[in-house]
Amino acid sequence: MRPANKAALTSILTYHVIPGRITSAQIAAKIRAGHGKARLTTVQGETLTASMQGKSLVLTDAKGGTSRVTTANVMQSNGVIHVVDTVLMP
Repeated sequence: MRPANKAALTSILTYHVIPGRITSAQIAAKIRAGHGKARLTTVQGETLTASMQGKSLVLTDAKGGTSRVTTANVMQSNGVIHVVDTVLMP
């Protein structure tokens, strides 16, 4: 990795992290409470918008790109992983 690219990579990686231990059920509850959408603030500082398409949890990034959660609730000692099918861009 070139030093010039380190800041961009850090920004992209931290854009994929939401602070806390949030399960897919908790995200779905936020979506219902938000009348179909929930805004999630990332560690990077920008937001992702969560919504449902049928039974699938979908995240929309700042550029309008979408990513579907393919595997939810992979519990880890330091949080919860939700595997997505594309890279989200700040």
